[in-house]
Amino acid sequence: MQTALVNSLIYSFLGIAVLVISFVIVEKLTPKHNLWKEIVEKHNIALAIVAGFFMLAIAIIVASAIH
Repeated sequence: MQTALVNSLIYSFLGIAVLVISFVIVEKLTPKHNLWKEIVEKHNIALAIVAGFFMLAIAIIVASAIH
């Protein structure tokens, strides 16, 4: 029982790390546009939706890889 809990925690943190790293990579690949600045300061809702779907897609891929 404890092993399953520990495995779940490890995979959760690993999945979150992959998600953050992938967002940072996309941020670096688009040097002309700062995604965070566009979303937070300029309130670009369309870009926020695209970024949200990107994060959801990466999360689904990570979940499938872990499963």
